[in-house]
Amino acid sequence: MKILVVLPRFPYPLEKGDKLRAYHQIVELAKRHDIYLFCVSHKKVATEDVDVLRPHCKEIRIVPINKLVAAKNIVANWLASKSLQLGYWNTAAAKRAYRKFESQVQPDIVYNQMVRTMPLVARSQYPKVMDFQDALSLNAERRMERTRGLMRYILHYEFKMLRSSEYNAFSIFDDLTIISEVDSEAIPHKKNGEIKIVPNGVDFDYFSPQALSMPITHDIVFAGNMSYAPNVNAAHYLVEEIMPLVWVKRPETTVLLAGAAPKHSVSRLAEDGRVTVSGWLDDIRTAYASSRLFIAPMRIGSGLQNKLLEAMAMHLPCVTTAICNSSLGAEEGRQVLVGNTPAQLADNILSLLHDTQRADTLAEEGSRFVHQHYGWPAAVAKLESVLNQVMQKR
Repeated sequence: MKILVVLPRFPYPLEKGDKLRAYHQIVELAKRHDIYLFCVSHKKVATEDVDVLRPHCKEIRIVPINKLVAAKNIVANWLASKSLQLGYWNTAAAKRAYRKFESQVQPDIVYNQMVRTMPLVARSQYPKVMDFQDALSLNAERRMERTRGLMRYILHYEFKMLRSSEYNAFSIFDDLTIISEVDSEAIPHKKNGEIKIVPNGVDFDYFSPQALSMPITHDIVFAGNMSYAPNVNAAHYLVEEIMPLVWVKRPETTVLLAGAAPKHSVSRLAEDGRVTVSGWLDDIRTAYASSRLFIAPMRIGSGLQNKLLEAMAMHLPCVTTAICNSSLGAEEGRQVLVGNTPAQLADNILSLLHDTQRADTLAEEGSRFVHQHYGWPAAVAKLESVLNQVMQKR
């Protein structure tokens, strides 16, 4: 197949979940199909990053979008009662560039990621499949519930507009995919049960406990893009509400907050000797390999947490919340520990730090779980099946 992939960001480097998903899907699909990549970008894409994708794509087209133009589009969408995100990611120039590229490629099928790119491809006459990735409206709703003031009003508005966009997708696309059943159930349509589940995966050769040999320098690690609101919220939750309960009983416990672009509020969480904020790491595996356990104390957000998959593959015992595990699907108590209050999460942390045998067993079971359910080849095979079925129907 000649597949035209349409993305809201260039899928490298892999510091965001949507980029990680798109990158691995492209790499796997390119083994059997011709991939043509179209993406918009609000920042300059480095030549060396483009070079990473060149071996997997027949052609790459990147359309730069000026942030001032994007801001004007946001205002225009507000006035027109449309999603702000869709305004940010779509401009007249991007639509013209897409139509020209599509006409040139003449694909067998168009595959676009997230409702953010929906306006670009909505009028295409070619077979179309959209990957919701996760339920963005659910993400906005959960953020809204923990926000006050003007931002709560904005998130409430965006929640309603995203629900409308997600609903409209059913009449535009030949088929739809999403990352988990929990996210599928959150999509506002009576046919949400027909959305195909395409999970994420793990590069097991890369995220391997044997990949790095390092001394343990931290007890706990939380990793992720530290400018992303759900991760920022989780970092504060960990340091300000969970760790004080841990420190009462084990004051020497250390925490590593690892990930790109930490917001100033996250950087301020650093505390000599107890909390380290790393910022960008050339190799995120060093954060996992230098820690005793991993925690994902997510209270907002949606989708499947790649950070959990990576940590479990790296043979780390993992602690998380029900929000995360509802998409992950691990067995509580055997493959992952789950807590929904600061006290529960602190108790889980302390139990693993005090009982190394339990920690080792949990790590072993967690690693076995992700190896059984979250390999990239198997995940992308599900996507490939969806694309083939749409082609056969046409």
